[in-house]
Amino acid sequence: MTSVPDRRSSLHAPDSQDDGRPAPGPPVWVLGPLALLFSFLTWAAAVDGPVRRADERLAGEVRGSRLPSGAAEFLADLGNLVVAVPVLLAVVVYVSWRARRAGLQRWWVPSLAALVAMAAVPALVVPLKEAVGRTGPPGMAGDGYYPSGHTATAAVAYGAAVLLLLPWLHSRYRRRELAIGYLVLVTAVSFGLIRRGYHWPLDVAGSWCLSAMLLLGLAMVTSPSSSSDTARQPK
Repeated sequence: MTSVPDRRSSLHAPDSQDDGRPAPGPPVWVLGPLALLFSFLTWAAAVDGPVRRADERLAGEVRGSRLPSGAAEFLADLGNLVVAVPVLLAVVVYVSWRARRAGLQRWWVPSLAALVAMAAVPALVVPLKEAVGRTGPPGMAGDGYYPSGHTATAAVAYGAAVLLLLPWLHSRYRRRELAIGYLVLVTAVSFGLIRRGYHWPLDVAGSWCLSAMLLLGLAMVTSPSSSSDTARQPK
């Protein structure tokens, strides 16, 4: 028998662990260490010191890797706005439809939060690029390469899509596979950007931290444990 979702105050998709217990919420305490790490990486990218010199040596090693340039270009392109954002929009439409069909009262909140997180990427990345003013790798003109916009776009767009989908996957193993696939994808995009000489490793690492903070904020909205009255798990 399938239980009826509570239409009075239900915000999230039905979600629980396989043993019936509610899924744990996001680790909010991670925000502090992430902010500190991001501050350190930003300082390291802006100042000509040993960290930045080590970063440049690492970039040379990656550019000399055996990954074909065509494959690296393909991976880097997965961080383009025209590729990543449509994926997020498709997931937003699907999840919104599922949530409204399930009778969730504020079905639109997680999807709106995901779009806000995506819009925050250029709002944060562009001023940071101008403030740090880091020059690009050999062959790249101008400055403003830290943090990497392509990395942040991929991390937040695909990450937001994953966070929207996770509550609707009732298998712990499917949730794990989706999360692992996301991590592999973002790592591949990041490697492709460095391999093609579009960014330094520090540019990518800074975007990882920034994106993780945005996704953690989004997880606070999409996690069922953030609401005291969630829809019940179908039986």
